[in-house]
Amino acid sequence: MRFTAYVSGKVQEVGYRARIVDIANAFCLKGMIENLKDGRVKIIAEGEDEKLKWFEGAIDIKNALIYVSSIEKSYSPASGEFNSFGKLVAKGETDTRLDTAAGYLKELISAVNKMNENLGGKIDQMNENLSGKIDQMNENLSGKIDQMNENLSGKIDQMNENLSGKIDQMNENLSGKIDQMLSKQDDLIIEVKDVNRKMDWALETGIVELKSDMAEVKSALKAKGII
Repeated sequence: MRFTAYVSGKVQEVGYRARIVDIANAFCLKGMIENLKDGRVKIIAEGEDEKLKWFEGAIDIKNALIYVSSIEKSYSPASGEFNSFGKLVAKGETDTRLDTAAGYLKELISAVNKMNENLGGKIDQMNENLSGKIDQMNENLSGKIDQMNENLSGKIDQMNENLSGKIDQMNENLSGKIDQMLSKQDDLIIEVKDVNRKMDWALETGIVELKSDMAEVKSALKAKGII
């Protein structure tokens, strides 16, 4: 089976023929593709019916460079005149295509350079923004750390004051209790001394009375001639 198509749109000098050659070879088709003077592209493909149906849908390409607007197509019996699938190149077309390719290359280089410039500017701006945010973050952290230090210092000072006051009060209480204990000790010593004096007096008085009693006993014994 032969498939013949006349393709209109943005299909010349944009790599359309090369794409069609690749697709036809992938389907194991035979035939040719050529640019027409009216701006269309002519395609003749021969092969199995099913593969030609797939090929028919695959040639309708629309992307950034190629845009197929319409396809005039027909089927007829295969002639068998083709051994492979390739493109027919008109006289002088190679030079024209090289000039066109050079133009596209220049445009591509310009676009890449512009993209690099834009990216460079955006990267610089991003670095500036990040640097500013990092500086601001450092300032905020520094301020918070200073505030935290001040708060901690104040709390520590207050804690020291409270502890100092409590220690002073504890010392005063202990000192008062010790003074009170010492005062009671002095009273106890006085009482002990007083008891000792009383005991000494009692002993002396008892001894005197005992001597007097003994003298009376001796006198009585002498009176009775006992001693």
